[in-house]
Amino acid sequence: MNLYQAFKTALMGLKANASRSILTILGIVIGIAAIIVVVAIGDSAQAMILGQIGGLGSKTINIEPGREPQGPSDMMEALYSDSLKERDVVALKNKANVPGLKDLTPNVIVPGSVSYQGETFRSMNFGSSSFLARVLDIHPIEGVFFGDEEIKQRASVAVIGSKVKEKLFGLSTAIGENIKIKNKNFRVIGVLPQKGQVSIINVDNVVIIPYSTAQKNLLGINYYHSIMTEAESEEIIAKTANDIKLTLRELHGITDPKKDDFRVMTQADMADRAKTITGVLTWLLVSVAAISLVVGGIGIMNIMFVSVTERTREIGLRKALGATDNNILTQFLLEAVLLTAAGGAIGILLGAGISYVATIILSQVVAMSWTFTFPVSAALIGIAVSTLVGLVFGLYPAYKAAHKNPIEALRYE
Repeated sequence: MNLYQAFKTALMGLKANASRSILTILGIVIGIAAIIVVVAIGDSAQAMILGQIGGLGSKTINIEPGREPQGPSDMMEALYSDSLKERDVVALKNKANVPGLKDLTPNVIVPGSVSYQGETFRSMNFGSSSFLARVLDIHPIEGVFFGDEEIKQRASVAVIGSKVKEKLFGLSTAIGENIKIKNKNFRVIGVLPQKGQVSIINVDNVVIIPYSTAQKNLLGINYYHSIMTEAESEEIIAKTANDIKLTLRELHGITDPKKDDFRVMTQADMADRAKTITGVLTWLLVSVAAISLVVGGIGIMNIMFVSVTERTREIGLRKALGATDNNILTQFLLEAVLLTAAGGAIGILLGAGISYVATIILSQVVAMSWTFTFPVSAALIGIAVSTLVGLVFGLYPAYKAAHKNPIEALRYE
């Protein structure tokens, strides 16, 4: 019996027990679908994060406080680190220290809400400067952005996003009105256009105030949460980043780079980190989803054993008519492979459909450009793995069927 005949015979065997065949592949379908969903959403999330990082501009270099996180405890420590201070800003602005630096701004995050005449909105309150507006290309459509003079005076002025304006003022004008942040009045001098997410900031929900005001008047701290810088050109980004590190190490009395109490990240560094984090999380979830494939494989082996037992007389009859052990082995092995391969194909289609719907929902929920990405590599791996599961878990039942005694098989009731 050639391979075509064996394939045809296996297909007929599966058709004869259609309902059992469908139930048998459910584990494989669920496992492959789960893998496709996890990888597709992971790839989409990675693409979105990289796109947001790119929104900062290719010449941007970000400085964050705290050492490079090696675990969850280090990440928490970095959140409360006070290693970036005014002396660092002054040193970095000195062209003798960092000749390739074009401009910079300290940043301060102010948690909490903003309110106006009893109306409250949960906004992203950010202490920064006009440098941030230039880098993110966000300029007021009403009023103006504050400048260096307001920063020196620690002025209580604010530029608000379109959604903040809508929630607090409705159709009324916001310019010249006073809003409250942490029970302190801030005069609105500018309203930003509706722009959605730009890099790490949702422009529509933001309230930007002078970093000096946020630091001293609202939080009462003497350090910054980050310093955003810009190199003169893309060609000198690496050198500028290195000059920043050398300047800060000298200022902080650090001789061993492993003991840095700050992190300097270019856009390429941030992109690599995002890829690493999303990649690890994705494949961790894939490994969990893959457990269902093993469970599905065991289910297929059990069903194949039942099938071999129920078809004992058929096996005996085929052997009596001249079928060899290899013929029987091939038939039952093909049945297992066909089952798992079909389950893999269905799982891929189901997973792709779920992923597509999930990306639409997520794009609406998080208000970001979350686009569907079909993971071709995961689909190919899914087909290969499901076929391999059929071979591995179908081999022993097929072997048992092939080595049944034909005389005893014909007598089986």
